[in-house]
Amino acid sequence: MNPQNSTLRICFLLIFIGITFPNWGVAQEPLRIIAFGGHPDDCEVRASGVAAMWATMGHKVKFVSLTNGDIGHYSMAGGPLALIRKAEVEDCADILGIEESIVLDNHDGELMPTLENRKIIARLIREWQADIVLAPRANDYHPDHRYTAILVQDAAFMVTVPYFTPMVPRVEKNPVFLYYYDRFQRPYPFEPDIAVDIGSVGDQKYECMAALRSQFSDWNAWHGGYQDEVPEEEEARKAWIRERFQGWDANVADKYRDLLVDYYGEERGNTIEFAEAFEISEYGSQPTKEELKALFPFFDE
Repeated sequence: MNPQNSTLRICFLLIFIGITFPNWGVAQEPLRIIAFGGHPDDCEVRASGVAAMWATMGHKVKFVSLTNGDIGHYSMAGGPLALIRKAEVEDCADILGIEESIVLDNHDGELMPTLENRKIIARLIREWQADIVLAPRANDYHPDHRYTAILVQDAAFMVTVPYFTPMVPRVEKNPVFLYYYDRFQRPYPFEPDIAVDIGSVGDQKYECMAALRSQFSDWNAWHGGYQDEVPEEEEARKAWIRERFQGWDANVADKYRDLLVDYYGEERGNTIEFAEAFEISEYGSQPTKEELKALFPFFDE
């Protein structure tokens, strides 16, 4: 056989394979997701289900709290409380299997939408080279939540600008910015574009919620006037926390049942018990439904 002819045949075969199977032999890059919250519990409440699912598939997830939670308690404050809150979200990161959870050193209740903070958010997104950015909406009862939303929105375009925070390379493609579910109605209600079945990672999510003891077993219960309902025995306390957050996630599933059916089909969509939902921000990249499904690769074809 002529060696030149043999080489040509191999080249044509490789071209054919490349055209027919464009992803053959090409390693798929893991997705990179960064989530922002006002306090050391906000990301966990709204997105720990999908975070655990992404992490299980090898994708990279980072949680960021913009304040240290140092006044969110009825009997302690300052540095000791901030250290407790930081340790709790780090425990959650281990439970969920995500890359890391960081807490910025801003005082709880004092976050402001300053240029300095905007640059910090932009740097974090650029350093992470995020494909997806998660954050709250701006219409929220708590100033730290509102200003977290504003800071992320204000950074949404700037992350693409080379000479804004120029020591960190810009993102080559603007990420998809998504809002967490909330129940606020004015000036307009949350309108999700995707809802995800989180039943497979429920144990991880609700274990994480129980690990945030200073928030949900102490502070929220005291502030809400139901501290006497919190069981003293540890396993009973965890079961109590699980039931409360299952109720939250069941409400999301019921409220957005039509969207679950749209993504999962009639049979499965109608049986999903627990869900998390997200709305596409008008800022950043605007994915199609198929592109959104690729960013949340949890749906059976």
